[in-house]
Amino acid sequence: MSTMPIRVLVVDDQRMLRESFAVLLNVQPDIVVAGEASNGEEAVRQARDLLPDVVLMDVRMPVLDGLEATRRILAHTPAIKVLMLTTFDEDEYVHEAIRAGANGFLLKDSSAHQLADAIRTTVSGGAVLAPSVTKRLMDDFSQRSAAPRSPSGRLAALTNQEIKVLGLVARGMSNAEIAIHLTVAEQTVKTHVSRILMKLGLRDRTQAAVLAYETGLVVPGR
Repeated sequence: MSTMPIRVLVVDDQRMLRESFAVLLNVQPDIVVAGEASNGEEAVRQARDLLPDVVLMDVRMPVLDGLEATRRILAHTPAIKVLMLTTFDEDEYVHEAIRAGANGFLLKDSSAHQLADAIRTTVSGGAVLAPSVTKRLMDDFSQRSAAPRSPSGRLAALTNQEIKVLGLVARGMSNAEIAIHLTVAEQTVKTHVSRILMKLGLRDRTQAAVLAYETGLVVPGR
């Protein structure tokens, strides 16, 4: 039985980049480029018309930037996944993009293999963070977390086991790795992660990881 290919909307104000991404993705057996957009306004309109599985979203664009476009797309169709396209000098947008609902970040100079794998990971519910973005996040949290805060408050709704799982998610562990670490079944971990996201009103593991650092549950470098 054949499966439907992953439909992608490519959004970037540079035509050459859009076309390059389209060429790289269309040769993948399980991915098809459903459309292209040159600015955020076009992206919002095409996302509503085409209903892609994933939007590859540039950050800086004319008319409407990628952050606001992401907010509008997800407000209308929350099921769409948004993978932000970034460069080393644009990592400053990471916090705002995560809050806007972005599912991950990928460097524009990533290889075809990395690009395709990032899209597949995003569709499957995983988080994609380019190494430079992760470093930027950790540096920011290190500066803001000189005095560790109590992880209570917003996390009060979680059980002790869910708090443990959240901390391990923030450290980048997969469900399989968490299962080994806690000596439980992988399905149990998946259930915990789903409940964590539901209780905290989060979209995905990326937002969960950021919240763990913001609340002081996990402190960079410790």
